[in-house]
Amino acid sequence: MKVKKGCEVVLGVPATTEEELQTRTVISPEDVMGLQKITENYLCGPEENIYNIDFTRFKIRDMETGTVLFEITKPPCTDKAGQKRDIDPNAGRFVRYQFTSAFLRLRQVGATVEFTVGDTPIENFRMIERHYFREKLLKSFDFEFGFCMPSSKNTCEHIYEFPPLSEDMIREMVLHPYETQSDSFYFVDNKLVMHNKADYSYNGGT
Repeated sequence: MKVKKGCEVVLGVPATTEEELQTRTVISPEDVMGLQKITENYLCGPEENIYNIDFTRFKIRDMETGTVLFEITKPPCTDKAGQKRDIDPNAGRFVRYQFTSAFLRLRQVGATVEFTVGDTPIENFRMIERHYFREKLLKSFDFEFGFCMPSSKNTCEHIYEFPPLSEDMIREMVLHPYETQSDSFYFVDNKLVMHNKADYSYNGGT
């Protein structure tokens, strides 16, 4: 398993808007680094994932104690050969997390992802993840997955260093569930091929 520590996205890139990026045929890492708020829509369709990247398992743990905070595994496909189903094209692109307020005081979290790739090798697989509360950017993370062999299953743990939050900010984030959101942008050779979204509650699910 590869362990990757996220680095801070470089500041000073030109500001961009979601509307501007929607008009582009190719979206680069620098393009999404310039976004000033969470996107309302997906910046690419599922058909852009020509590498058949499929995330099959995801786990979040507190690096200090090793406590598992969240874990989900994608169920195996049980469709019979040739059976057609009406499938939402955006299924699996959005996740809703429910944590307690203690999560906001963690300093370092490990996120283990397991994913498979199709029959084409991936030379430069990269993720940029941006977290917002309302329209305030909390943190940007930049991860390199490295080389992925064709038809392979891969496991990588991303280490997130969270910035300290004021008690006022923590209180606001707890009182306003799901107004904390994130965009996860995935690139191959500096071209956006996947875009996933998530939102977060820190009131323990109440």
